[in-house]
Order: sequence, then C-alpha cells, then structure tokens
Amino acid sequence: MESEGSTGLSTAALVAIACNTFVAILLLLLCLILYRACRVPSSPERQPVLAPSEAETQQMNEQKYLLTS
Repeated sequence: MESEGSTGLSTAALVAIACNTFVAILLLLLCLILYRACRVPSSPERQPVLAPSEAETQQMNEQKYLLTS
C-alpha cells in the first residue's frame, strides 16, 4: 500500500479519468449530431427529393380516371 502522506492519484486512476472524459466528449458530440439531424428542415417550401413532379401527378390522376370509368 501507499504511505499515508501520499495524496496523489495512481496511474490507473488517471488513465480511467482520461478515458471517461474522452467517452463523455464523444457522447456529447453524438448528441449534438443527432439533435442537428433530427431537426425540422429550415426551408419547408422545397419539395422532397422523392416527391413526384406536377406532370407525373397529373398523369397518375388521368390513369386513375381511365381505370375507374
């Protein structure tokens, strides 16, 4: 055991503190990335990439009309 007068931390304790600090920083970074990724888009007037164009929508409506008449 260490002597009673020694108040310093052991090397293993310092390594554990450093590793835990690194993991905490990584978790904060992950939370920040998730927060920014899950926000509502700032410009909702843009159409989504996979949305059909107006011409395609009109053509689909005409095809539905032809199938139901």
